[in-house]
Amino acid sequence: MSVQLMTPDGMLQPTPYHHVAVGTGSRHVHVAGQVALQADGTPLAPGDLAGQVAHALRATAHGLTGAGATFDDVLRLTFYVTAWAPEKMEAFMAGVESVADEIGLSLPMPPASLLGVEALFAPDVLVEVEATAILD
Repeated sequence: MSVQLMTPDGMLQPTPYHHVAVGTGSRHVHVAGQVALQADGTPLAPGDLAGQVAHALRATAHGLTGAGATFDDVLRLTFYVTAWAPEKMEAFMAGVESVADEIGLSLPMPPASLLGVEALFAPDVLVEVEATAILD
């Protein structure tokens, strides 16, 4: 396995992600800009944060698969969420948990950042996901 995930003793626990990822390999995969839109641009789960998180993660999994990777190869995830507020964490995690088994995303997740942003590229897009993976 090219990625080892860990949360060393003394780091904040529990969290929905590991704090540290160690990757060994020579092939990097970057998946960016994954949102809750079908290939033709049709919105999925309008106004539903949990639904959009799930669809964006499915799209991320599709991108990883296209490059010969899986979530087991992911070193880092970055989530951009519009109009973020801490009270949205429950809906955000519900979206992650609803799709984790389906897409092979282990919980806790790889190291992850959730960044609140004012807006993304379209008004109905609530969340965007990026992933960085490494392969042997």
